[in-house]
Amino acid sequence: MGKPLFYEILEKPATSCIIGICSMIWFYIQKKNIGYSHVGLSYETALEGHHWRIITSAFSHISVIHLVFNMSALWSLGVVEQLGHLGLGVEYYLQYTLVLVVLSGVLVLAMYHLLIERFKLEYFRRVTAVGYSCVVFGWMTILSVKQPSSKLDLFGFLSLPISFAPFESLIFTSIIVPQASFLGHLSGIVVGYAIAWGLIHGMSNYWALSLLGWIALVFVLSLKRSGAVDLNFLEIESVTDPSLPSVRFLASNSGRTLQMSALPNGNVEIV
Repeated sequence: MGKPLFYEILEKPATSCIIGICSMIWFYIQKKNIGYSHVGLSYETALEGHHWRIITSAFSHISVIHLVFNMSALWSLGVVEQLGHLGLGVEYYLQYTLVLVVLSGVLVLAMYHLLIERFKLEYFRRVTAVGYSCVVFGWMTILSVKQPSSKLDLFGFLSLPISFAPFESLIFTSIIVPQASFLGHLSGIVVGYAIAWGLIHGMSNYWALSLLGWIALVFVLSLKRSGAVDLNFLEIESVTDPSLPSVRFLASNSGRTLQMSALPNGNVEIV
């Protein structure tokens, strides 16, 4: 018999926390009846300054099946936390999860830009991506390089050799789930190989905390500038260089109101 779930949670603390966060966000989205267009990432909304969507899109899911599939794969990939002897482990997992979330989102936008501007495929201007699969495919790829003998277990009964899992899963999901984001999954694979091959390296707790701080700053400023959330206590003023904002806090008695507007005629891709 396998280990009790409690002990597995203790062995995969970071994975367990991320699964809990994604599950709570999904529950909140369902309870508040929030649509994918309110939290998803698209080229059009990125141009409008909604950079915060790089984060919200990664941790949001549009259906329970979408959530269960991603979290099942992520749970299996949590073995990365137990491979400290290979230079991986919990700290490595948390540090490069940040990198995967940010860079895979940026790479998706770059692919959209190329397809729209170079190949005139206007369809991709309004495609909205949501889901944690970019990160899942990234860890799948890293593990296939670092520990090719591992297995990827899905739903407790489907097992794939990890060395082939990234591309098997890419093809499988594209065929079985028409709405699956091929570009989103591919971006996770590309960033995953860049990390596994050492093209992106040198992350430490210091740099991870610094990156987290910049993510939080950009997240808040983009929320303010895009008007998605009424942050009356935060005022952005121009300084000598108009492109550089200064920030100061103002007292306000008014509440915070979440303002959302749907994207008309949009298309959704799940990742």
